[in-house]
Amino acid sequence: METIFEFIGSNITYIYLIGLMVFVGIELISHVPSVLHTPLMSGANAIHGVVLIGAIIVLGKSEPNDYFSIVVGFIGVFVGTLNVIGGFVVTDRMLEMFKKKPKGGKS
Repeated sequence: METIFEFIGSNITYIYLIGLMVFVGIELISHVPSVLHTPLMSGANAIHGVVLIGAIIVLGKSEPNDYFSIVVGFIGVFVGTLNVIGGFVVTDRMLEMFKKKPKGGKS
């Protein structure tokens, strides 16, 4: 328990910074109009491929007995893959809205 308090004490600035980033991010996202939400989210999720590459590098450079790096790298790969796939699904769905519908029925 003492090591946890030591860690928090030495990284309190980073903990405050992460909390501030979460608050500002939620406030910014909540004020984005719904018309812009889909294009912005699809672009942001597609950019998440950079996170995926970083997580693969973390996994590749981790030692076999460094379980923390392996777990963090695996979580990064998993979440990055979900975001990249989600970004392309949202983009595809958004582009479907702009396709012209065929007129009339079968003749």
